[in-house]
Amino acid sequence: MDVFIDRKDFFYVCKLDMYICLKFKKWELVLCMVGTRRFFTVNQIDATGAGSPHQRELEEYSANKFSLFKGLEEATLRSIVYGELGARLDNVGLNEDWTITIEFFPEAKVHISYFYYGDEFGDVEGELKFLFSGEQVYMIPGEDMVTYTGIILDFIERRIKNQEPIDKGYGEKTELMKKILEQRKEPFNLLEKKDAEELGKFIGGEITIRGSNWNIKREVLPEIFVEVTFDKGKNMLDTSYSGKNLTKIGRYHLELIATFTINHILRYIALRNQDKKLPTICYKMFSRLFTKEKGWNHRKAS
Repeated sequence: MDVFIDRKDFFYVCKLDMYICLKFKKWELVLCMVGTRRFFTVNQIDATGAGSPHQRELEEYSANKFSLFKGLEEATLRSIVYGELGARLDNVGLNEDWTITIEFFPEAKVHISYFYYGDEFGDVEGELKFLFSGEQVYMIPGEDMVTYTGIILDFIERRIKNQEPIDKGYGEKTELMKKILEQRKEPFNLLEKKDAEELGKFIGGEITIRGSNWNIKREVLPEIFVEVTFDKGKNMLDTSYSGKNLTKIGRYHLELIATFTINHILRYIALRNQDKKLPTICYKMFSRLFTKEKGWNHRKAS
């Protein structure tokens, strides 16, 4: 039986036999499935119930970025989504006007859904809604997922406005990035040559090993590459960036994406070495939903 619901009051409009539950605008979704597709909200990933700080960030994204897409020509949208993001326009079955689906990592996708209401409801002209899917997505912290979503929205805004990023010092590193590299280097010593193929699949990248040097390279956007290198002999972790479209994204956003890549590598290392005593930083790479499921909370530093 079809159910037709005012889409301002309900996020989801669907067939009951395809859904586990619905979400009122003042309620929190527990679990949503469309056919065989399972979606998570950031509140679920954060395992904090309704109203997590990251959910409020997404609501701010909606308020600040919705107007970018109002009246945007479909040809322009398609050109940016397919050509410059390497993403796709999707229909996730939520009665949205359209959805951008982009892969963060293999089996970890971000869905940005656009809803236009016009003057139908008076106070709300439209909004953006955000969901996450994939077998790996629930292990990634809400902070990483939401920050990446913001990077993508900023990228889209610059392409719509034909603007270039200001920060192009790609060979330099912020003090924060230097600190991140120092904090996260130790677990890389647990990588072995036999990990190369599986690690490449896990992060969606290419692994090259020469002696004690590991090179981990990902295409994070079309013709934009992040490289993470680790020298086991010197115990040194580093990052670099390349690609003919490099100047379409700023250094700060690239540093964030490089950090997300390092974080995901640490998730691989932690999952492959659960029988070992790992540095505390490894457990901090996982979402609260995942660590609660694994019972890892007691291993985290206070």
